[in-house]
Amino acid sequence: MHKDSEHGKATRIIHNRRHKDGFGSPYSPIYNTTTYRFPDTAALQEVIAGRAPGNLYTRWGSNPSIQELEQGLASLEETEDALAFASGMAAISATLFAHGRNGIVCVGDLYGGTQELLTKHMEPLGLPVTFLLRHEPDQLASALSKPGMLVYCESPANPTLSILDIQQLAQQAHAKGALLAVDNTFASPVNQRPLNLGADLSLHSASKFLGGHSDITAGAVMASAERIKPIAQWRKNLGQILAPETAALLSRSLRTLPLRVKQHNENALAVARAMEGHPAIKRVLYPGLPDFPGHNLAKQQMDGFGGVLTIEIKGDREQAVKVADNLQVFLLATSLGGVESLVSQPCATSHYGISQEERERRGISDSMLRLSVGLEDAEDLIADLQQALGTL
Repeated sequence: MHKDSEHGKATRIIHNRRHKDGFGSPYSPIYNTTTYRFPDTAALQEVIAGRAPGNLYTRWGSNPSIQELEQGLASLEETEDALAFASGMAAISATLFAHGRNGIVCVGDLYGGTQELLTKHMEPLGLPVTFLLRHEPDQLASALSKPGMLVYCESPANPTLSILDIQQLAQQAHAKGALLAVDNTFASPVNQRPLNLGADLSLHSASKFLGGHSDITAGAVMASAERIKPIAQWRKNLGQILAPETAALLSRSLRTLPLRVKQHNENALAVARAMEGHPAIKRVLYPGLPDFPGHNLAKQQMDGFGGVLTIEIKGDREQAVKVADNLQVFLLATSLGGVESLVSQPCATSHYGISQEERERRGISDSMLRLSVGLEDAEDLIADLQQALGTL
Protein backbone atom coordinates (compact mmCIF):
# COMPACT_ATOMS: atom_id res chain seq x y z
CA MET A 1 0.00 0.00 0.00
CA HIS A 2 1.53 3.30 -1.04
CA LYS A 3 1.68 6.08 1.53
CA ASP A 4 0.13 8.58 -0.87
CA SER A 5 -3.22 6.78 -1.04
CA GLU A 6 -6.04 9.23 -1.62
CA HIS A 7 -8.30 7.51 0.93
CA GLY A 8 -8.26 7.52 4.71
CA LYS A 9 -7.50 4.51 6.91
CA ALA A 10 -11.09 3.40 7.52
CA THR A 11 -12.02 3.67 3.84
CA ARG A 12 -8.92 1.77 2.76
CA ILE A 13 -9.44 -1.16 5.10
CA ILE A 14 -13.18 -1.49 4.43
CA HIS A 15 -12.59 -1.57 0.68
CA ASN A 16 -9.52 -3.79 0.82
CA ARG A 17 -10.22 -6.72 -1.50
CA ARG A 18 -8.38 -8.46 -4.30
CA HIS A 19 -10.86 -11.03 -5.54
CA LYS A 20 -14.50 -10.88 -6.60
CA ASP A 21 -16.77 -13.90 -6.53
CA GLY A 22 -18.92 -13.01 -9.56
CA PHE A 23 -22.11 -12.99 -7.48
CA GLY A 24 -21.98 -9.41 -6.20
CA SER A 25 -20.56 -10.06 -2.72
CA PRO A 26 -18.82 -6.94 -1.33
CA TYR A 27 -16.15 -9.19 0.17
CA SER A 28 -13.83 -11.83 -1.22
CA PRO A 29 -14.61 -15.52 -0.76
CA ILE A 30 -12.45 -17.66 1.54
CA TYR A 31 -9.90 -19.64 -0.43
CA ASN A 32 -9.67 -22.68 1.80
CA THR A 33 -7.10 -24.16 -0.54
CA THR A 34 -3.89 -26.04 0.17
CA THR A 35 -2.42 -26.45 -3.31
CA TYR A 36 -3.03 -25.13 -6.83
CA ARG A 37 -3.03 -26.84 -10.19
CA PHE A 38 -1.15 -25.71 -13.29
CA PRO A 39 -1.83 -26.34 -16.98
CA ASP A 40 1.69 -27.70 -17.47
CA THR A 41 5.10 -28.03 -15.80
CA ALA A 42 6.49 -25.00 -17.58
CA ALA A 43 3.84 -22.76 -16.01
CA LEU A 44 4.53 -24.26 -12.57
CA GLN A 45 8.26 -23.59 -12.95
CA GLU A 46 7.60 -19.97 -13.88
CA VAL A 47 5.72 -19.41 -10.61
CA ILE A 48 8.27 -21.27 -8.47
CA ALA A 49 11.09 -19.20 -9.99
CA GLY A 50 9.17 -15.97 -9.36
CA ARG A 51 9.06 -15.08 -13.03
CA ALA A 52 5.25 -15.18 -13.17
CA PRO A 53 2.52 -14.38 -10.63
CA GLY A 54 0.49 -17.22 -9.22
CA ASN A 55 -0.24 -19.35 -6.18
CA LEU A 56 1.61 -22.55 -5.42
CA TYR A 57 1.21 -23.78 -1.82
CA THR A 58 -0.56 -22.20 1.15
CA ARG A 59 2.19 -23.02 3.66
CA TRP A 60 4.38 -20.64 1.68
CA GLY A 61 1.80 -17.88 2.21
CA SER A 62 0.64 -18.35 -1.35
CA ASN A 63 -3.10 -18.09 -0.79
CA PRO A 64 -5.53 -15.37 -1.93
CA SER A 65 -7.21 -15.02 1.49
CA ILE A 66 -3.87 -14.58 3.24
CA GLN A 67 -2.55 -12.22 0.57
CA GLU A 68 -5.63 -10.03 0.85
CA LEU A 69 -5.18 -9.83 4.61
CA GLU A 70 -1.54 -8.86 4.18
CA GLN A 71 -2.50 -6.14 1.72
CA GLY A 72 -4.81 -4.69 4.38
CA LEU A 73 -2.20 -4.98 7.14
CA ALA A 74 0.37 -3.12 5.04
CA SER A 75 -2.18 -0.40 4.35
CA LEU A 76 -2.85 0.09 8.07
CA GLU A 77 0.83 0.71 8.81
CA GLU A 78 1.21 2.75 5.61
CA THR A 79 3.96 0.59 4.17
CA GLU A 80 4.43 -1.62 1.13
CA ASP A 81 4.42 -5.14 2.52
CA ALA A 82 3.25 -7.34 5.41
CA LEU A 83 3.31 -10.94 6.56
CA ALA A 84 0.57 -12.71 8.52
CA PHE A 85 1.45 -15.45 11.01
CA ALA A 86 -0.26 -18.11 13.09
CA SER A 87 0.47 -16.12 16.29
CA GLY A 88 2.21 -13.04 17.58
CA MET A 89 5.08 -15.14 18.92
CA ALA A 90 5.48 -16.71 15.48
CA ALA A 91 5.85 -13.23 14.00
CA ILE A 92 8.35 -12.22 16.67
CA SER A 93 10.47 -15.38 16.40
CA ALA A 94 10.68 -15.25 12.59
CA THR A 95 11.67 -11.58 12.72
CA LEU A 96 14.36 -12.18 15.33
CA PHE A 97 15.82 -15.11 13.40
CA ALA A 98 15.78 -13.18 10.13
CA HIS A 99 17.26 -9.90 11.34
CA GLY A 100 18.87 -10.65 14.71
CA ARG A 101 21.62 -13.11 13.83
CA ASN A 102 24.32 -10.47 14.36
CA GLY A 103 22.95 -9.62 17.79
CA ILE A 104 19.78 -8.26 19.37
CA VAL A 105 19.55 -5.32 21.76
CA CYS A 106 16.26 -5.04 23.64
CA VAL A 107 15.32 -1.67 25.08
CA GLY A 108 12.73 -1.33 27.83
CA ASP A 109 10.06 -3.68 29.12
CA LEU A 110 8.99 -6.69 27.09
CA TYR A 111 6.13 -9.15 27.02
CA GLY A 112 7.14 -12.13 29.16
CA GLY A 113 6.86 -14.56 26.24
CA THR A 114 9.28 -12.48 24.18
CA GLN A 115 11.76 -12.34 27.02
CA GLU A 116 11.49 -16.10 27.53
CA LEU A 117 12.12 -16.69 23.82
CA LEU A 118 15.23 -14.53 23.93
CA THR A 119 16.75 -15.88 27.14
CA LYS A 120 15.72 -19.56 27.03
CA HIS A 121 15.99 -20.26 23.31
CA MET A 122 17.77 -17.63 21.23
CA GLU A 123 20.73 -17.04 23.52
CA PRO A 124 21.42 -20.80 23.86
CA LEU A 125 21.36 -20.99 20.04
CA GLY A 126 24.23 -18.51 19.95
CA LEU A 127 22.37 -15.27 19.14
CA PRO A 128 23.84 -12.50 21.32
CA VAL A 129 21.14 -10.67 23.30
CA THR A 130 21.54 -7.52 25.39
CA PHE A 131 18.82 -6.10 27.62
CA LEU A 132 18.68 -2.39 28.44
CA LEU A 133 16.15 -1.00 30.91
CA ARG A 134 13.83 1.74 29.71
CA HIS A 135 15.94 4.40 31.42
CA GLU A 136 19.15 3.15 29.75
CA PRO A 137 18.76 4.12 26.07
CA ASP A 138 21.95 6.15 26.37
CA GLN A 139 23.79 2.81 26.47
CA LEU A 140 22.39 1.74 23.12
CA ALA A 141 25.25 3.09 21.02
CA SER A 142 27.86 1.10 22.94
CA ALA A 143 25.65 -2.03 22.88
CA LEU A 144 25.52 -1.89 19.08
CA SER A 145 29.05 -3.22 18.71
CA LYS A 146 28.87 -4.22 15.04
CA PRO A 147 26.77 -3.49 11.93
CA GLY A 148 23.73 -5.57 11.08
CA MET A 149 22.31 -5.86 14.58
CA LEU A 150 18.65 -5.51 15.56
CA VAL A 151 17.18 -3.18 18.16
CA TYR A 152 13.89 -4.47 19.56
CA CYS A 153 11.37 -2.71 21.80
CA GLU A 154 7.73 -2.28 22.78
CA SER A 155 6.02 1.10 23.09
CA PRO A 156 3.70 1.23 24.96
CA ALA A 157 5.29 -1.66 26.84
CA ASN A 158 3.70 -4.59 28.64
CA PRO A 159 2.65 -4.17 31.46
CA THR A 160 4.07 -0.81 32.58
CA LEU A 161 2.78 1.11 29.52
CA SER A 162 6.17 2.84 29.39
CA ILE A 163 6.81 4.96 26.31
CA LEU A 164 10.04 5.00 24.32
CA ASP A 165 11.11 7.64 21.82
CA ILE A 166 10.81 5.61 18.61
CA GLN A 167 12.26 8.30 16.37
CA GLN A 168 15.31 8.69 18.60
CA LEU A 169 15.85 4.93 18.83
CA ALA A 170 15.63 4.65 15.05
CA GLN A 171 18.24 7.36 14.58
CA GLN A 172 20.58 5.71 17.09
CA ALA A 173 20.11 2.29 15.50
CA HIS A 174 20.64 3.50 11.95
CA ALA A 175 23.75 5.43 12.93
CA LYS A 176 25.27 2.10 13.93
CA GLY A 177 24.03 0.18 10.89
CA ALA A 178 21.26 -1.55 12.88
CA LEU A 179 17.54 -1.99 12.30
CA LEU A 180 14.74 -1.08 14.70
CA ALA A 181 11.76 -3.39 15.29
CA VAL A 182 8.83 -2.16 17.40
CA ASP A 183 6.12 -4.33 18.91
CA ASN A 184 3.12 -2.10 18.22
CA THR A 185 0.47 -4.42 19.72
CA PHE A 186 -0.66 -2.18 22.60
CA ALA A 187 -1.06 0.89 20.39
CA SER A 188 -2.46 -0.67 17.19
CA PRO A 189 -1.84 1.03 13.83
CA VAL A 190 -4.75 3.37 14.55
CA ASN A 191 -2.92 5.00 17.45
CA GLN A 192 0.68 4.66 16.29
CA ARG A 193 2.64 3.87 13.13
CA PRO A 194 6.28 3.17 14.07
CA LEU A 195 7.44 2.99 10.44
CA ASN A 196 6.46 6.62 9.94
CA LEU A 197 8.63 7.44 12.97
CA GLY A 198 11.68 5.79 11.43
CA ALA A 199 11.39 2.18 12.62
CA ASP A 200 12.13 -0.58 10.13
CA LEU A 201 9.66 -3.23 11.29
CA SER A 202 6.33 -3.08 13.11
CA LEU A 203 5.05 -6.23 14.81
CA HIS A 204 1.67 -7.21 16.25
CA SER A 205 0.00 -9.95 18.15
CA ALA A 206 -3.03 -9.81 15.88
CA SER A 207 -4.96 -11.83 18.47
CA LYS A 208 -5.34 -8.55 20.35
CA PHE A 209 -6.72 -5.27 18.93
CA LEU A 210 -6.39 -6.26 15.28
CA GLY A 211 -8.59 -9.32 15.85
CA GLY A 212 -10.61 -7.53 18.49
CA HIS A 213 -13.09 -10.28 19.41
CA SER A 214 -10.99 -12.84 21.33
CA ASP A 215 -11.79 -15.46 18.70
CA ILE A 216 -8.63 -15.75 16.59
CA THR A 217 -4.91 -16.30 17.17
CA ALA A 218 -2.63 -14.55 14.68
CA GLY A 219 0.40 -12.31 14.28
CA ALA A 220 1.72 -9.79 11.81
CA VAL A 221 4.86 -7.98 10.66
CA MET A 222 4.69 -4.87 8.49
CA ALA A 223 7.70 -3.36 6.72
CA SER A 224 9.25 -2.63 3.36
CA ALA A 225 9.44 -5.48 0.86
CA GLU A 226 13.21 -5.62 1.40
CA ARG A 227 12.84 -6.19 5.16
CA ILE A 228 9.94 -8.62 4.75
CA LYS A 229 11.64 -10.95 2.26
CA PRO A 230 14.02 -12.73 4.68
CA ILE A 231 11.27 -13.07 7.31
CA ALA A 232 9.06 -14.81 4.75
CA GLN A 233 11.69 -17.52 4.33
CA TRP A 234 11.67 -18.24 8.07
CA ARG A 235 7.87 -18.30 8.13
CA LYS A 236 7.80 -20.78 5.25
CA ASN A 237 10.39 -23.14 6.68
CA LEU A 238 9.14 -23.00 10.28
CA GLY A 239 5.56 -23.63 9.11
CA GLN A 240 4.17 -20.50 10.82
CA ILE A 241 1.42 -19.67 8.33
CA LEU A 242 -2.12 -19.04 9.56
CA ALA A 243 -5.16 -20.81 8.13
CA PRO A 244 -7.14 -19.11 5.33
CA GLU A 245 -10.26 -19.15 7.52
CA THR A 246 -8.37 -17.25 10.23
CA ALA A 247 -7.07 -14.80 7.65
CA ALA A 248 -10.64 -14.12 6.52
CA LEU A 249 -11.80 -13.59 10.11
CA LEU A 250 -8.94 -11.16 10.72
CA SER A 251 -9.77 -9.27 7.52
CA ARG A 252 -13.33 -9.00 8.82
CA SER A 253 -12.12 -7.58 12.14
CA LEU A 254 -9.86 -5.00 10.50
CA ARG A 255 -12.91 -3.34 8.92
CA THR A 256 -14.07 -2.15 12.35
CA LEU A 257 -10.62 -1.51 13.84
CA PRO A 258 -10.61 2.32 13.62
CA LEU A 259 -14.04 2.55 15.24
CA ARG A 260 -13.22 0.01 17.94
CA VAL A 261 -9.89 1.56 18.88
CA LYS A 262 -11.47 4.99 19.19
CA GLN A 263 -13.89 3.64 21.79
CA HIS A 264 -11.15 1.65 23.56
CA ASN A 265 -9.20 4.91 23.88
CA GLU A 266 -12.15 6.81 25.32
CA ASN A 267 -13.12 4.10 27.80
CA ALA A 268 -9.58 3.49 29.03
CA LEU A 269 -8.98 7.19 29.63
CA ALA A 270 -12.26 7.45 31.57
CA VAL A 271 -11.32 4.44 33.73
CA ALA A 272 -7.78 5.74 34.31
CA ARG A 273 -9.06 9.11 35.43
CA ALA A 274 -11.61 7.52 37.77
CA MET A 275 -8.94 5.34 39.39
CA GLU A 276 -6.56 8.23 40.02
CA GLY A 277 -6.57 9.15 43.67
CA HIS A 278 -8.53 6.10 44.79
CA PRO A 279 -7.41 5.35 48.37
CA ALA A 280 -6.76 1.67 47.59
CA ILE A 281 -4.58 2.35 44.54
CA LYS A 282 -0.89 3.21 44.75
CA ARG A 283 -0.57 4.36 41.15
CA VAL A 284 -2.26 4.24 37.75
CA LEU A 285 -0.09 3.63 34.70
CA TYR A 286 -1.66 5.02 31.53
CA PRO A 287 -0.04 7.26 28.88
CA GLY A 288 -3.15 9.45 28.67
CA LEU A 289 -2.75 10.78 32.22
CA PRO A 290 -0.84 14.09 32.42
CA ASP A 291 1.34 12.92 35.30
CA PHE A 292 2.37 9.69 33.55
CA PRO A 293 6.15 9.88 32.92
CA GLY A 294 5.82 9.35 29.16
CA HIS A 295 2.70 11.44 28.61
CA ASN A 296 4.27 14.25 26.57
CA LEU A 297 6.19 11.82 24.37
CA ALA A 298 3.05 9.74 23.84
CA LYS A 299 1.21 12.89 22.71
CA GLN A 300 3.91 13.49 20.11
CA GLN A 301 4.08 10.02 18.56
CA MET A 302 0.59 8.61 19.17
CA ASP A 303 -2.88 9.58 17.93
CA GLY A 304 -4.55 7.92 20.93
CA PHE A 305 -3.38 6.35 24.18
CA GLY A 306 -4.76 2.84 23.80
CA GLY A 307 -7.13 0.53 25.62
CA VAL A 308 -4.79 -0.92 28.25
CA LEU A 309 -3.85 0.46 31.65
CA THR A 310 -2.23 -0.96 34.77
CA ILE A 311 -3.19 -0.23 38.36
CA GLU A 312 -1.00 -1.02 41.34
CA ILE A 313 -2.90 -1.90 44.50
CA LYS A 314 -1.73 -0.65 47.88
CA GLY A 315 -0.74 -3.89 49.53
CA ASP A 316 0.60 -7.25 48.45
CA ARG A 317 -0.11 -9.91 45.86
CA GLU A 318 -3.05 -11.37 47.78
CA GLN A 319 -4.87 -8.05 47.95
CA ALA A 320 -4.51 -7.66 44.19
CA VAL A 321 -5.89 -11.19 43.82
CA LYS A 322 -8.86 -10.25 45.99
CA VAL A 323 -9.69 -7.28 43.76
CA ALA A 324 -9.38 -9.34 40.58
CA ASP A 325 -11.53 -12.15 41.99
CA ASN A 326 -14.29 -9.74 43.00
CA LEU A 327 -14.65 -8.03 39.64
CA GLN A 328 -17.90 -8.90 37.87
CA VAL A 329 -17.89 -7.00 34.56
CA PHE A 330 -14.15 -7.37 33.99
CA LEU A 331 -13.42 -10.99 33.14
CA LEU A 332 -10.46 -12.69 34.82
CA ALA A 333 -8.50 -13.76 31.74
CA THR A 334 -5.20 -13.19 30.00
CA SER A 335 -4.83 -11.43 26.63
CA LEU A 336 -6.22 -8.02 25.70
CA GLY A 337 -7.76 -5.94 22.94
CA GLY A 338 -11.16 -7.63 22.74
CA VAL A 339 -14.57 -6.00 22.96
CA GLU A 340 -14.91 -7.38 26.49
CA SER A 341 -12.92 -5.98 29.41
CA LEU A 342 -10.31 -8.26 30.98
CA VAL A 343 -8.19 -8.19 34.12
CA SER A 344 -4.97 -10.10 34.65
CA GLN A 345 -2.16 -10.09 37.19
CA PRO A 346 1.14 -9.86 35.25
CA CYS A 347 3.13 -11.82 37.84
CA ALA A 348 0.70 -14.72 37.41
CA THR A 349 0.12 -14.52 33.64
CA SER A 350 2.08 -12.55 31.03
CA HIS A 351 5.25 -12.38 33.17
CA TYR A 352 4.87 -15.63 35.12
CA GLY A 353 7.92 -17.14 33.42
CA ILE A 354 10.13 -14.20 34.46
CA SER A 355 11.88 -14.39 37.83
CA GLN A 356 10.60 -12.17 40.63
CA GLU A 357 14.02 -10.54 40.81
CA GLU A 358 13.83 -9.56 37.14
CA ARG A 359 10.24 -8.34 37.51
CA GLU A 360 11.24 -6.16 40.44
CA ARG A 361 14.21 -4.80 38.47
CA ARG A 362 11.74 -3.68 35.83
CA GLY A 363 9.25 -2.22 38.31
CA ILE A 364 6.65 -4.96 37.78
CA SER A 365 5.21 -5.57 41.23
CA ASP A 366 3.08 -8.49 42.41
CA SER A 367 0.29 -6.06 43.31
CA MET A 368 -0.19 -4.88 39.72
CA LEU A 369 -3.38 -5.57 37.78
CA ARG A 370 -3.42 -5.03 34.02
CA LEU A 371 -6.77 -3.91 32.67
CA SER A 372 -7.77 -4.39 29.06
CA VAL A 373 -10.63 -1.93 28.79
CA GLY A 374 -13.28 -3.11 26.37
CA LEU A 375 -16.29 -1.50 24.71
CA GLU A 376 -18.81 -1.74 27.55
CA ASP A 377 -20.26 1.43 29.05
CA ALA A 378 -17.42 3.17 30.88
CA GLU A 379 -19.69 3.92 33.84
CA ASP A 380 -20.25 0.19 34.38
CA LEU A 381 -16.53 -0.55 34.26
CA ILE A 382 -15.75 2.18 36.77
CA ALA A 383 -18.50 1.00 39.12
CA ASP A 384 -17.21 -2.57 38.88
CA LEU A 385 -13.69 -1.51 39.83
CA GLN A 386 -14.94 0.61 42.69
CA GLN A 387 -17.00 -2.22 44.19
CA ALA A 388 -14.08 -4.66 43.90
CA LEU A 389 -11.67 -2.18 45.49
CA GLY A 390 -14.21 -1.66 48.24
CA THR A 391 -13.70 -5.25 49.37
CA LEU A 392 -10.18 -4.48 50.61
